[in-house]
Amino acid sequence: MSNAVIGGRRIVAGRSIRWDEQRANEAYAQGFWVRETLAEALARAASADPQRVLIIDGPVRLDARSLQAQASALAQTLAARFAPGSVISFMLPNWHEAAVIYLATTLAGMVAHPVLPSLREHDLCFMLKDVESRMIFIPAQFRGHESAQMLTRVVQQLDTPPQVVVVRGDRGEHIAYDSLFADVAPQPLPVPDPDAVRMIMYTSGTTGSPKGVMHSHNSIHALIRQIGRHWLVEPGDKFLVAGPISHIGGSIYAFECPLLLGATAVLMERWDADEAIAHLVDERCTHFAGATPFLVQTLAAARRARTRLPDLELFVCGGASVPPSLIHEAAEYFEKAVVTRVYGSTEVPVTTVGVIGRSDVAHAADTDGQVGIATVKLVDARGTTAATGEVLARGPQMLVGYVHPEDEASVFDAEGYYRTGDLGRWVDGDYLVIAGRIKDIIIRNGENIAPKEVEDLLVAHPDIAEIAIVGLPDARTGERACAVIVPRGPARPDVASLRAFLDARGVAKFKMPEQVAIWDALPKNEAGKVLKHQMRAVLADASPRD
Repeated sequence: MSNAVIGGRRIVAGRSIRWDEQRANEAYAQGFWVRETLAEALARAASADPQRVLIIDGPVRLDARSLQAQASALAQTLAARFAPGSVISFMLPNWHEAAVIYLATTLAGMVAHPVLPSLREHDLCFMLKDVESRMIFIPAQFRGHESAQMLTRVVQQLDTPPQVVVVRGDRGEHIAYDSLFADVAPQPLPVPDPDAVRMIMYTSGTTGSPKGVMHSHNSIHALIRQIGRHWLVEPGDKFLVAGPISHIGGSIYAFECPLLLGATAVLMERWDADEAIAHLVDERCTHFAGATPFLVQTLAAARRARTRLPDLELFVCGGASVPPSLIHEAAEYFEKAVVTRVYGSTEVPVTTVGVIGRSDVAHAADTDGQVGIATVKLVDARGTTAATGEVLARGPQMLVGYVHPEDEASVFDAEGYYRTGDLGRWVDGDYLVIAGRIKDIIIRNGENIAPKEVEDLLVAHPDIAEIAIVGLPDARTGERACAVIVPRGPARPDVASLRAFLDARGVAKFKMPEQVAIWDALPKNEAGKVLKHQMRAVLADASPRD
């Protein structure tokens, strides 16, 4: 660590990152940060147990020796074309090739940039330019969308476009993936600095323009150490990876856990609950993490298949509002599994680790669990520590900064805590409950309403399949609460039925919705998070639907 620290920042491998010498020393001393990277872990796995299967992708079973050979060959090609520190993007489904690309990027001393396959020209142009990507790997086609044709249009709009590589299908005018492995001339590869940025992942943009979140080798290593410590992971366990590998959760389960925890990643190209049950049963998967819709649909599919998934040890539910009733229902049905809520973000992944123990289903269902290796504080509008307030977090697994340092101006407090923008409260001293986004709080006649509290109750209404409550401008009260409902059947819940349901549960009248809109579906991002800003925009421009 010879580079000078100036103004709380340090230049590592050509990038400016946030740096606190004391906290860095503590992370190293505690073993959350280490001097090696995933490059050494891959070499060690290939040497010690070359035939151990790391990745399962349909008929493809990629063992440690094969993964190292492919990643090393691709790394040689990358190193011959680009300078260390270059950004390599990949916009791929959950395919085994993505693991090869991710590891090759690491071996070449470059920065991986996962991109959602569902993104289109506008977002791609922004991200590829913003991160200065030098190469992007894409499918020729996915889910009926011609990705290769889209990239032809995208690169024409960029002054310094990345090279485009097509992984599966007709390459068209672009580079064929297989050609990158032909006639590779061996050359020395750089030794990555564990403090250097190794991945950039853009936020979903639900609260504004997407920001490039930078993680180092060590911040991700700390995250995996936490998972190994708190999530009952043992060598030989299997993770079902159904969430996108271009999100922080999917990426660590697919790329990191197989090497650092001795697990195997079972990849799903696209989500289908019945197929997920088949994978969970046939591969005897032990771990599964996903947002609320994944758990809802997995539970229903398991019942259809008449299986209680006896090999499943842990289902971690997060990324969106998780009704307590769902956790209770799933924990009762999956008799051997721990089912728990967790909380985190791309910036501070897995801030809480849930409640790992079947004997405490109440806290697993009613809270977002205990804090793991991060430190969390709640503050009020004045920045004073409070029992209920904005959640601020910091820890060895947190981001090392944004691509543009100016984006950090209002994001960190003076002690280096990340301001999440989420409202939280403590329960029984040790358990954190997330009440929702601070911007989602509805202020009606001077009273604060946390929509999530009411949503968690109403989701148990027999006529409601999904619900989200948003605040809309109101000339009389300031804001009014509008419940957007996806019905479970033909019945159409109205304001009166919601109020009767909530009144029977002792809910204060000021918290009850004043408007109902019936929709076919709630808008969500790839992680299952409801996009309330889109809902507010639609509802504000239209008369209420009832």
